[in-house]
Amino acid sequence: MDYGQFCPIAKASEIIGEKWTLLVVRELLMGGTRFSELQRGLSLMSPTMLSKRLSTLEEHGLVLKKKISNQKGYEYFPTKSCSELLPIIRTLGDWGMRWARSNLTEKDYDVELLMLYLKRSINPQNLIGNETVIRFKFTDIKNYPNWWMVVKGNDVDLCVKDPGKEVDVYFTTTVKTMAGIWMGDTSYKKAIAGDELKLVGPKALIKDVSRWMEISVFADIAPASEI
Repeated sequence: MDYGQFCPIAKASEIIGEKWTLLVVRELLMGGTRFSELQRGLSLMSPTMLSKRLSTLEEHGLVLKKKISNQKGYEYFPTKSCSELLPIIRTLGDWGMRWARSNLTEKDYDVELLMLYLKRSINPQNLIGNETVIRFKFTDIKNYPNWWMVVKGNDVDLCVKDPGKEVDVYFTTTVKTMAGIWMGDTSYKKAIAGDELKLVGPKALIKDVSRWMEISVFADIAPASEI
């Protein structure tokens, strides 16, 4: 895409203004390095398109592509120029929370993206013991309604198959409700009181759930309609 203008906004838009590109940058800045990790956060993006966008970012010096040692495939790392987009991404998210939330539709509640964000929100230091197993059951979807997180040390594994371990905390809810809690539209207390969430587990974990599974950094931003 060539705008034919010397304006720096136009030149920047030629690199990051194409469809999906900013979301690829978002995933890179949130720690995704492998192609499969990036795909999980961009489930509606075709592998071909993702490869094309990564190649463009690499060509312009925003991404460093490195062969995985002793394995097939590559890892992708944000360079300094890519990392400098973080405050821009944050500001865009702030704007979206304030002005674009009214555009949300039912199809926007993607369980894969939600679970990826919840995985990234886990703070292992605030859990108790060496291993914690968390199970999510979503009552509003047929495909992959059950998810497990296994937190061991600082590692968090996410899976849709039963890992065969004793579960410590059970979440039973809908994707929309869980997304609403994470985004700050409601709280655990309100969702439980309204029978929208059933949370089962040891009191020591349940009462501190928001400490070991933190909500979105955008959660405190009210929509424009409430200001």
